[in-house]
Amino acid sequence: MNNPKLEVLTPQNSQLIIIDHQPQMAFAVQSIDRQTLKNNVVGLAKAASVFNIPTTITTVETESFSGHTFPEILDVFPGKPILERTSMNSWDDQKVRDALAANGRKKVVVAGLWTEVCNTTFALCAMLEGDYEIYMVADASGGTSKEAHDWAMQRMVQAGAVPVTWQQVLLEWQRDWARRETYDAVGAIVKEHSGAYGMGIDYAYTMVHKAPERAKPGHETLAPVAAPVR
Repeated sequence: MNNPKLEVLTPQNSQLIIIDHQPQMAFAVQSIDRQTLKNNVVGLAKAASVFNIPTTITTVETESFSGHTFPEILDVFPGKPILERTSMNSWDDQKVRDALAANGRKKVVVAGLWTEVCNTTFALCAMLEGDYEIYMVADASGGTSKEAHDWAMQRMVQAGAVPVTWQQVLLEWQRDWARRETYDAVGAIVKEHSGAYGMGIDYAYTMVHKAPERAKPGHETLAPVAAPVR
Protein backbone atom coordinates (compact mmCIF):
# COMPACT_ATOMS: atom_id res chain seq x y z
CA MET A 1 0.00 0.00 0.00
CA ASN A 2 1.45 3.36 -1.04
CA ASN A 3 0.36 5.45 1.94
CA PRO A 4 3.02 7.84 3.30
CA LYS A 5 1.17 8.08 6.62
CA LEU A 6 2.11 4.46 7.26
CA GLU A 7 5.76 5.53 7.35
CA VAL A 8 7.08 6.18 10.84
CA LEU A 9 8.69 9.51 11.60
CA THR A 10 12.46 9.45 11.23
CA PRO A 11 15.19 12.07 11.63
CA GLN A 12 15.55 12.01 7.85
CA ASN A 13 11.93 12.44 6.74
CA SER A 14 10.46 15.05 9.07
CA GLN A 15 10.69 18.69 10.06
CA LEU A 16 9.23 20.67 12.98
CA ILE A 17 7.37 23.95 13.16
CA ILE A 18 6.75 25.69 16.50
CA ILE A 19 3.92 28.21 16.18
CA ASP A 20 3.31 31.07 18.62
CA HIS A 21 4.55 29.60 21.87
CA GLN A 22 4.43 33.08 23.37
CA PRO A 23 3.26 34.22 26.82
CA GLN A 24 0.10 36.07 25.86
CA MET A 25 -1.02 33.14 23.75
CA ALA A 26 -0.32 30.75 26.64
CA PHE A 27 -2.26 32.89 29.12
CA ALA A 28 -5.54 31.95 27.41
CA VAL A 29 -4.86 28.21 27.19
CA GLN A 30 -7.37 26.18 29.17
CA SER A 31 -7.15 22.75 27.52
CA ILE A 32 -3.93 21.69 29.26
CA ASP A 33 -2.03 22.78 32.36
CA ARG A 34 0.22 25.56 31.10
CA GLN A 35 3.33 24.40 32.93
CA THR A 36 2.80 20.96 31.42
CA LEU A 37 2.38 22.59 28.03
CA LYS A 38 5.71 24.39 28.39
CA ASN A 39 7.41 21.22 29.65
CA ASN A 40 6.14 19.29 26.64
CA VAL A 41 7.05 21.78 23.94
CA VAL A 42 10.53 22.30 25.40
CA GLY A 43 11.00 18.52 25.50
CA LEU A 44 9.92 18.37 21.86
CA ALA A 45 12.33 21.17 20.94
CA LYS A 46 15.20 19.37 22.67
CA ALA A 47 14.32 16.19 20.82
CA ALA A 48 14.44 18.05 17.50
CA SER A 49 17.86 19.42 18.42
CA VAL A 50 19.23 15.98 19.35
CA PHE A 51 18.13 14.48 16.03
CA ASN A 52 19.05 17.54 13.93
CA ILE A 53 15.45 17.99 12.79
CA PRO A 54 15.04 21.14 10.67
CA THR A 55 12.98 23.47 12.85
CA THR A 56 11.00 26.61 12.06
CA ILE A 57 9.95 28.99 14.83
CA THR A 58 7.26 31.51 13.98
CA THR A 59 5.60 34.22 16.07
CA VAL A 60 2.66 36.60 15.75
CA GLU A 61 2.51 40.25 16.84
CA THR A 62 5.39 39.84 19.27
CA GLU A 63 5.82 43.47 20.28
CA SER A 64 2.17 44.56 20.19
CA PHE A 65 0.44 41.61 21.83
CA SER A 66 1.95 38.15 22.21
CA GLY A 67 5.40 38.65 23.75
CA HIS A 68 8.54 36.69 22.94
CA THR A 69 8.83 32.95 22.34
CA PHE A 70 9.44 31.01 25.54
CA PRO A 71 13.13 31.49 26.33
CA GLU A 72 13.49 27.80 27.12
CA ILE A 73 12.68 27.08 23.47
CA LEU A 74 15.00 29.74 22.09
CA ASP A 75 17.86 28.44 24.25
CA VAL A 76 17.58 25.09 22.46
CA PHE A 77 18.16 26.79 19.09
CA PRO A 78 20.71 29.56 19.64
CA GLY A 79 20.94 31.99 16.76
CA LYS A 80 17.91 30.64 14.91
CA PRO A 81 15.87 33.33 13.11
CA ILE A 82 12.32 33.89 14.37
CA LEU A 83 9.75 34.29 11.60
CA GLU A 84 7.39 37.10 12.64
CA ARG A 85 3.89 37.38 11.17
CA THR A 86 0.72 39.43 11.30
CA SER A 87 -1.60 36.65 10.12
CA MET A 88 -3.07 34.12 12.51
CA ASN A 89 -2.36 31.55 9.80
CA SER A 90 1.36 30.87 9.43
CA TRP A 91 0.78 29.64 5.89
CA ASP A 92 -0.12 33.22 4.89
CA ASP A 93 3.48 34.35 5.46
CA GLN A 94 5.84 33.69 2.58
CA LYS A 95 8.85 33.34 4.90
CA VAL A 96 7.19 30.35 6.55
CA ARG A 97 6.36 28.69 3.23
CA ASP A 98 9.92 29.24 2.04
CA ALA A 99 11.41 27.81 5.24
CA LEU A 100 9.30 24.66 5.01
CA ALA A 101 10.14 24.20 1.34
CA ALA A 102 13.86 24.74 1.95
CA ASN A 103 13.87 21.90 4.47
CA GLY A 104 12.70 19.55 1.74
CA ARG A 105 10.62 17.24 3.92
CA LYS A 106 6.89 16.62 3.54
CA LYS A 107 6.24 15.33 7.05
CA VAL A 108 5.70 18.42 9.23
CA VAL A 109 5.46 17.99 12.99
CA VAL A 110 3.44 20.90 14.43
CA ALA A 111 3.21 22.34 17.95
CA GLY A 112 1.39 25.61 18.39
CA LEU A 113 -1.02 27.96 20.12
CA TRP A 114 -3.93 28.01 19.76
CA THR A 115 -5.05 24.64 18.43
CA GLU A 116 -8.35 25.93 17.08
CA VAL A 117 -6.90 28.90 15.23
CA CYS A 118 -3.20 29.00 14.37
CA ASN A 119 -2.74 25.23 14.25
CA THR A 120 -5.92 24.41 12.35
CA THR A 121 -5.64 27.05 9.65
CA PHE A 122 -1.96 26.26 9.06
CA ALA A 123 -2.59 22.53 8.93
CA LEU A 124 -5.48 22.74 6.49
CA CYS A 125 -3.68 25.14 4.15
CA ALA A 126 -0.37 23.29 4.29
CA MET A 127 -2.10 20.03 3.38
CA LEU A 128 -4.28 21.58 0.67
CA GLU A 129 -1.85 23.98 -0.96
CA GLY A 130 1.57 22.59 -0.03
CA ASP A 131 0.84 18.86 -0.14
CA TYR A 132 2.43 18.46 3.30
CA GLU A 133 1.65 15.68 5.78
CA ILE A 134 0.78 17.19 9.16
CA TYR A 135 1.62 15.49 12.45
CA MET A 136 -0.15 17.55 15.12
CA VAL A 137 1.44 17.30 18.59
CA ALA A 138 -1.67 17.41 20.75
CA ASP A 139 0.05 17.76 24.12
CA ALA A 140 2.51 20.45 22.97
CA SER A 141 -0.39 22.55 21.70
CA GLY A 142 -3.25 24.19 23.54
CA GLY A 143 -6.67 25.75 22.99
CA THR A 144 -8.76 28.34 24.78
CA SER A 145 -10.94 25.54 26.15
CA LYS A 146 -10.82 21.76 26.19
CA GLU A 147 -13.70 21.72 23.73
CA ALA A 148 -11.94 24.14 21.41
CA HIS A 149 -8.79 22.00 21.43
CA ASP A 150 -10.58 18.67 21.09
CA TRP A 151 -12.89 19.71 18.27
CA ALA A 152 -10.05 21.38 16.41
CA MET A 153 -8.01 18.18 16.69
CA GLN A 154 -10.96 16.22 15.35
CA ARG A 155 -11.40 18.63 12.44
CA MET A 156 -7.74 18.30 11.50
CA VAL A 157 -7.79 14.51 11.84
CA GLN A 158 -10.87 14.31 9.61
CA ALA A 159 -8.98 16.42 7.06
CA GLY A 160 -6.01 14.06 7.14
CA ALA A 161 -3.70 15.30 9.91
CA VAL A 162 -2.10 12.68 12.16
CA PRO A 163 -2.45 13.23 15.94
CA VAL A 164 0.68 12.52 18.02
CA THR A 165 2.18 13.36 21.40
CA TRP A 166 5.60 14.87 22.04
CA GLN A 167 7.07 11.78 23.70
CA GLN A 168 5.73 9.60 20.89
CA VAL A 169 7.62 11.77 18.41
CA LEU A 170 10.81 11.60 20.50
CA LEU A 171 10.73 7.81 20.72
CA GLU A 172 9.75 7.40 17.09
CA TRP A 173 12.82 9.40 16.09
CA GLN A 174 14.99 7.23 18.38
CA ARG A 175 13.27 3.96 17.40
CA ASP A 176 16.06 1.63 18.53
CA TRP A 177 18.00 1.85 21.80
CA ALA A 178 20.97 0.35 19.96
CA ARG A 179 21.42 3.75 18.31
CA ARG A 180 23.97 4.82 20.86
CA GLU A 181 24.80 8.16 19.27
CA THR A 182 21.53 9.61 20.58
CA TYR A 183 20.86 7.21 23.48
CA ASP A 184 22.24 9.37 26.30
CA ALA A 185 20.73 12.60 24.99
CA VAL A 186 17.29 11.03 24.66
CA GLY A 187 17.63 9.59 28.15
CA ALA A 188 18.46 13.04 29.49
CA ILE A 189 15.33 14.53 27.87
CA VAL A 190 13.17 11.76 29.29
CA LYS A 191 14.58 12.22 32.80
CA GLU A 192 13.87 15.94 32.74
CA HIS A 193 10.57 16.11 30.86
CA SER A 194 8.80 12.72 30.95
CA GLY A 195 7.48 12.62 34.50
CA ALA A 196 7.06 9.11 35.87
CA TYR A 197 8.93 7.59 32.92
CA GLY A 198 11.94 9.74 33.76
CA MET A 199 11.68 8.91 37.46
CA GLY A 200 11.66 5.23 36.53
CA ILE A 201 14.87 5.64 34.55
CA ASP A 202 16.54 7.39 37.47
CA TYR A 203 15.45 4.57 39.77
CA ALA A 204 16.65 1.83 37.44
CA TYR A 205 20.00 3.48 36.81
CA THR A 206 20.78 4.18 40.47
CA MET A 207 19.13 1.31 42.33
CA VAL A 208 19.45 -1.54 39.81
CA HIS A 209 22.53 -0.62 37.80
CA LYS A 210 24.18 1.28 40.67
CA ALA A 211 24.96 4.33 38.57
CA PRO A 212 25.70 7.56 40.46
CA GLU A 213 22.82 9.89 41.20
CA ARG A 214 22.18 12.81 38.84
CA ALA A 215 22.16 15.25 41.76
CA LYS A 216 25.29 17.27 42.32
CA PRO A 217 27.57 15.66 44.92
CA GLY A 218 27.78 16.86 48.50
CA HIS A 219 24.58 15.46 50.04
CA GLU A 220 25.49 13.32 53.02
CA THR A 221 23.00 10.62 54.01
CA LEU A 222 22.76 10.33 57.79
CA ALA A 223 22.03 6.88 59.17
CA PRO A 224 18.80 6.28 61.15
CA VAL A 225 18.98 7.00 64.87
CA ALA A 226 16.17 5.52 66.96
CA ALA A 227 14.64 7.94 69.43
CA PRO A 228 13.48 6.75 72.87
CA VAL A 229 9.96 5.32 72.83
CA ARG A 230 7.87 5.63 75.95
